[in-house]
Amino acid sequence: MNHVVVIGAGLAGYTLAKEFRKLDKQTPLHIITQDDGHFYSKPMLSNALSKNKTAEGLVTTTAAEMAAQLNATIWSNSHVKNIDTQTRTVTTNDQTVNFTKLVLALGASQVTPPIKGNAADKVVSINSLQDYAKFRVLLENAKHVAIIGPGLIGCEFANDIISTGRDVTVIGPGATPLDRLLPPQAGKALQDKLGQLGINWRLGVTADSVDDNNGSYSVTLSSGEIIQTDLILSAVGLRPNIELAENAGLQVNRGIVVNRFLETSMTDIFALGDCAEIEGMVLPFVLPIMHSARALAQTISGNPVKLSFPAMPVVVKTPAHSIVVSSPPINASGEWQVSVEEGGVRALFQDAENKLLGYVLTGASVAEKQKLTKEVPPMLE
Repeated sequence: MNHVVVIGAGLAGYTLAKEFRKLDKQTPLHIITQDDGHFYSKPMLSNALSKNKTAEGLVTTTAAEMAAQLNATIWSNSHVKNIDTQTRTVTTNDQTVNFTKLVLALGASQVTPPIKGNAADKVVSINSLQDYAKFRVLLENAKHVAIIGPGLIGCEFANDIISTGRDVTVIGPGATPLDRLLPPQAGKALQDKLGQLGINWRLGVTADSVDDNNGSYSVTLSSGEIIQTDLILSAVGLRPNIELAENAGLQVNRGIVVNRFLETSMTDIFALGDCAEIEGMVLPFVLPIMHSARALAQTISGNPVKLSFPAMPVVVKTPAHSIVVSSPPINASGEWQVSVEEGGVRALFQDAENKLLGYVLTGASVAEKQKLTKEVPPMLE
């Protein structure tokens, strides 16, 4: 008998399971997760405070309800110890299951910055519902929060935390926020708007050490400046979870390497979501996950579908200054054409023939999103 096993119960794992069940109602489906298995929208974590959402309030469907909806067996709080590609089995801390198709939806983990000091272990990150629950408890007694990392997640959390009336300082090495995604003019526009809310910026520096200061913390920057804070949040980036795949002998690079059918280097073992790398791309965003899940559901149901991606702009959740990004292809040759207009920035990435390959819109310029998205090329044809 066929058995489909999915490791991971985040957005990727559960969306794949839902799409699969639309096509196949009966094949035994097992979902293994190291957390409680409740379904929630992970992107909501970075703007939950302003919506006054507790961790429990973010849960939309319990594990038991998901099991019933999906006609699936869900193993909650189960740690996968081994994938045996010869016997086609997955072994957890307390049981073993056979598979005919295995899907790895392992997600990604927060990168831990190299920080010294006697309170370096007090730096927290938020990458799960459980992390968010702990953060809310710590936040209750915090008047000031230092955020390490002025990237997408760091800026979203900064905008969210400042809305609660606390002071926020954002620390990072770039000259402007989101410098890996945005041209400098767009980053500066975001910096100014968040600054108007009261967010303090320490850019062009890193956090070198964190030391206890009688219940609060002293953060020493590479510039020598010392910032006093009550809580330190690290948001320096995500790293795909590849260890389990690597131990199983699957090909890995930055992520778990898959082909256009999302199949790994082993037949009938697939990967999608934040852990997967397809044609050099790791895409930890919602839209790629949704497209991948729909295609992969067809493939594991017996109708192989080659994955393609349309243009998929990313919306940055910073209400103080709206931003939408459609990044140019990896290694694309071209230049940014940037115009700073009243209320926003319009940046177009064009090649030598003035063909539009990507764009960044901020503030009032976001109104052009739909028009420009039709002009940029698909992310993966």
